[in-house]
Amino acid sequence: MVEVDLSGPRLANDLFFVLHDDTTGRMRLSSRLTGLGLAAAVLGELMLTGRVTVELTDGWVGLALVDAAPTGDTLTQTALDHIIAEPSHRFRIWLQFLARTAHTDVAARMTADGLLHPPRGRLSRRWAPVLANTAAWPGGRLNLAIQRRQPLDLQDGVLLGLLVATSGGQLVLWDQNPTYLSASTAALPAPLQELIAQTEAAVGDSVISRR
Repeated sequence: MVEVDLSGPRLANDLFFVLHDDTTGRMRLSSRLTGLGLAAAVLGELMLTGRVTVELTDGWVGLALVDAAPTGDTLTQTALDHIIAEPSHRFRIWLQFLARTAHTDVAARMTADGLLHPPRGRLSRRWAPVLANTAAWPGGRLNLAIQRRQPLDLQDGVLLGLLVATSGGQLVLWDQNPTYLSASTAALPAPLQELIAQTEAAVGDSVISRR
């Protein structure tokens, strides 16, 4: 699998922007679904940079360590350290565990990078983008690619897959083209396809448990 350079655009940052209003920072989805999506994106960053991969054993889906080298990023390093310390958990457990703080953790990284304003007031959980155009670009990039039927690079393929898995695609994609969406996911390496499938299943479980 081709690895993505961590110095470039980060998957979780892009998904955060797409799942929030470009100007106000308001969540487009529930906090529970947003957390699951962002948790998956953090795991996606570790997979895209060759640190971990999906492990399939007799129907059991987990994570396997590939490279324990430091990530150079506090957010992904913390997640990697947890995986190294407790490698026996199912993939879905890692999603649920990271989802508890994923929204705050990703927002904190983006605030430190100058992409978001910190919340105003002690009770606020809304991080507004510093630049609306920057916030709008990940979603706009996906929409243009779908409109033009262009193939996506690896990271945007995962971004699109996670957006659809969280149901966020229904809110931000101009063209709900099932053929293009399924083809984009099918073009991904098998571990990243499983990341998306596990996220979709976790989102489905979350929706059912709230009924």
